Amino acid sequence: MSGNGKEQRHFTRIPFDCDASIYEQDKHCWSTQLLDISLNGVLVTRPQDWQPVIGDECRLRLKLNNSGVTIDMEQAAIAHIHDDRIGFKCEFIDLDSITHLKRLVELNLGDPELVHRELAVLGHN
Repeated sequence: MSGNGKEQRHFTRIPFDCDASIYEQDKHCWSTQLLDISLNGVLVTRPQDWQPVIGDECRLRLKLNNSGVTIDMEQAAIAHIHDDRIGFKCEFIDLDSITHLKRLVELNLGDPELVHRELAVLGHN
């Protein structure tokens, strides 16, 4: 957040409900639910038996319902934790997964130009 209390969001969040898995250092795996997604990260429900720490890196696997498509964010850093929700910033995603993610965002935004602007911002981060 900036000093004026308003978030400076560059990526449109899309409400999306699907099953997800969080892998912490490939030692532990937690099932969770995706709440929203953007080109830059995701918001998920916090597994009850997990005590995450801001800045920790995890791997996220999102299983898009009934499509057979999986989006793997191979490196995602915990950006914020609020009660029963955890926000992750995507640090690394493979080509197939970013292609699926881009298509998901395009379909839900309905504005290809907005998607291109967000991708340009993503390329400069």
